[in-house]
Amino acid sequence: MEKYVFITGATSGFGEACAKEFGKNGWNLVITGRRNDRLKKLAEDLKSAYSIDCISLCFDVRVEEDVFKAAESLPEKIKSSIQILINNAGLAVGRGPIDEGLIDDWDRMIDTNIKGLLYVSRAIIPFLKTNGSGHIFNLGSIAGKEVYAGGNVYCASKHAVDALSKAMRIDLVNDGIKVTNIAPGAAETEFSIVRFKGDDSVAKSVYDGFSPLVAQDIAETIYFVATRPSHVTINDLTIMPTAQASATVFHKA
Repeated sequence: MEKYVFITGATSGFGEACAKEFGKNGWNLVITGRRNDRLKKLAEDLKSAYSIDCISLCFDVRVEEDVFKAAESLPEKIKSSIQILINNAGLAVGRGPIDEGLIDDWDRMIDTNIKGLLYVSRAIIPFLKTNGSGHIFNLGSIAGKEVYAGGNVYCASKHAVDALSKAMRIDLVNDGIKVTNIAPGAAETEFSIVRFKGDDSVAKSVYDGFSPLVAQDIAETIYFVATRPSHVTINDLTIMPTAQASATVFHKA
């Protein structure tokens, strides 16, 4: 039986690393994101490297109509073969006191991290239920476990992901669908560049003095969890760099 993984935010970071990890291990892919050139190149590279099927769908998870249109555009044989959904698309924008926050930044985080995850889940879960099994991975954060200064709305959005993961697990247990919340600590991807709006020097300074996680660490962890026996579900995983003990406690050289 053919098996597919549906990945959001696959043009960089954790999503791209997951696509490569699953592709390397023989899984077919549906990769999605907003940057079509990157998506198409990644799809071609993965098909060439691993002799798998890889479909790219370009849309913004914040746009409800586009999410459902993209999901429905998939051939029936692929819909019936999706076994894993990786809700990876997410971002942080800005950091500072809540009374100085920009409403546009808040909207982007809430619309992407919460509503986007909900739209994609609502579109894909019926396929998993029809298939009689499946596994959903929601990319949360240590920010969904602890709140830190200046993180207010981003932390709130990732606390929502944590809660939604628990709720999905309860709602879908009778359908044989696993749900796993993945909560990384500091990881060097495009995350800080986006948060600090393209300021490379500030973004790089976040990781000064210690070795952060990299995208491959998360991809390998997700693949491990996805390949546990059918009777085993890992509901929640917090993954930290060795030098990070909590959201704000680091050992820096």
